[in-house]
Amino acid sequence: MPNHAMSCFKLPIEVCRDIEKAIRSYWWRGSGASRGVHWTSWDRLMQKKSLGGLGFKDFQGFNMAFLGKIGWRLIIYPDSLLAKVRRDKYYPEKTFREATIGRGSSWGWKGILDARKVLDKGLI
Repeated sequence: MPNHAMSCFKLPIEVCRDIEKAIRSYWWRGSGASRGVHWTSWDRLMQKKSLGGLGFKDFQGFNMAFLGKIGWRLIIYPDSLLAKVRRDKYYPEKTFREATIGRGSSWGWKGILDARKVLDKGLI
């Protein structure tokens, strides 16, 4: 799994689908010329183990969780080096929750702001 890339950038949807496809083909491939047997659906395999699934990750959601963690750190630790650099570059006179995508924003910053939507749903 490309954990480091997922924790820095929002991966394109096609890349996430290709990763899931590779995992599916690993689990369901047959030996030699046979196609293999699909014992259960992919949705069932992605369910939590406590619900009877195998706990496979939804890579788009996993990617958003990684990026949301960076956003959470920007909120919780505003005096960290990461927060100071991001603040000075992208939102010098605002808070992280008020920041917008400006001209020249990096791909990583755009991903963090996309993940902020997930944070906004869960913040109290």
